[in-house]
Amino acid sequence: MNFELLFAAQSGKTVRYALTGAKGGFARTLLAQTLRMPKLVPAVLCDLDVPGLRDLCLELGFAADSLVECADAAAVAAAPADAVVLVADVSLIAHDRYDILVEATGNPAIGYRIACSAIDAGCHVAMVSKEVDAVAGIALSRRAAAKSVVYTTADGDQPANLIGWVSWARTLNLEIVAAGKSSEYDLVFDPATGDITQLDQVFAAPGMAELMTLGTDVAATVAARRAVLNGRKTSATADYCEMSVVATNTGLVPDVELLHYPIARTAELADIYALKEDGGLLGRTGAIEVFNVLRTPDEASFAGGVFVVVKTFDPVTWELLRQKGHVVSRDGKYACMYLPYHFMGIETPISLLNAVLHGRASGTDQPTQCAILGGRATVDIPAGTVLKMGGHHHDVTGVQAVLLPRSDAPADVAPLYLAAHATTARDIAAGTLLTLADIANADAELLAAWQAGLQ
Repeated sequence: MNFELLFAAQSGKTVRYALTGAKGGFARTLLAQTLRMPKLVPAVLCDLDVPGLRDLCLELGFAADSLVECADAAAVAAAPADAVVLVADVSLIAHDRYDILVEATGNPAIGYRIACSAIDAGCHVAMVSKEVDAVAGIALSRRAAAKSVVYTTADGDQPANLIGWVSWARTLNLEIVAAGKSSEYDLVFDPATGDITQLDQVFAAPGMAELMTLGTDVAATVAARRAVLNGRKTSATADYCEMSVVATNTGLVPDVELLHYPIARTAELADIYALKEDGGLLGRTGAIEVFNVLRTPDEASFAGGVFVVVKTFDPVTWELLRQKGHVVSRDGKYACMYLPYHFMGIETPISLLNAVLHGRASGTDQPTQCAILGGRATVDIPAGTVLKMGGHHHDVTGVQAVLLPRSDAPADVAPLYLAAHATTARDIAAGTLLTLADIANADAELLAAWQAGLQ
């Protein structure tokens, strides 16, 4: 990317954006960064909590007289052209006030509709709501292309970061064995106490002390580390969702439906994500993955970063790189190349400027439904049950997210977030993969978008 050209273009046109879910954590990082960029401005901010949104903007340093709360279309129309319009209803987002929509509601049906509305009005869309993208990303991308506008993932969020890193590796004609990211929160093991800290939780893990090196049997060590955690959950629905977005934009697919999710130290990734015949975990190349970072308190975090594991070629080249500190497998056949960062909205302006000023997306402009984010019932679910979605990771109650290669999935598999907030049409046994026939009242527009994306 030529940042000098991007900066030069930015110095001319002012890029205006609309932002949904504007009081959320991602939104805060974008709004805070926007104040540092005079040619990037928020035109419309939408959140159900408008008073809280106003307080957030004031806390960040937006001028009070620039913030105009609007309860109806007439008030939006009457707002000054340079105002930051605050609304609670997505239908009040006036398309003539902005160049690009940043969709961050996390609500599949609402996010899909506002994205369609923006595209149909000739506005670009940066999709932060991975829940929307996992169901309707392909249909939205095609819709945007038909309107000659950009539909893009957002830099700073892990899907866009990983898509870009995969593209970088492919430009260099490196053979990708695996690509993925670290999970959200590190497992920090303190050898002095035998405890692991994960975010604000501390628990005893005395058996981990003997497992801090990988040993000769990679699979056995990975399994033993998981056993030490005594059943603690180390996967997240959000991770599966994000990796489904990466899959459709890169063609990479999962090796197993729950992903391997190893508990791993950064220096081990090239050995862990080797093929089974070389002592690793993978049964295929081109696998999409997530790992849990294991580190000591004095080691740097992977920081929600992204990686690719590639096959090496000239042994002397890769031994030289090993000597310079790069992660190369013990047998020299694989190398892990990684970016240890996840800057959220601080980096998103790159995507917004590229879309508006250069007509470029952060991902591919021709995604394919090569993988499907589905759901497998974890308990018996009676007919008539509302499959509620909620929590920090947007879990669907009673359902485990799974990531399936499309070639392995039933033709009528239901995408997980089409099932969110829907009602079950029949009894679903524990362990069963959800299908379209299991859902009684799927959102009609979202369902049509999903089916169109399969064509």
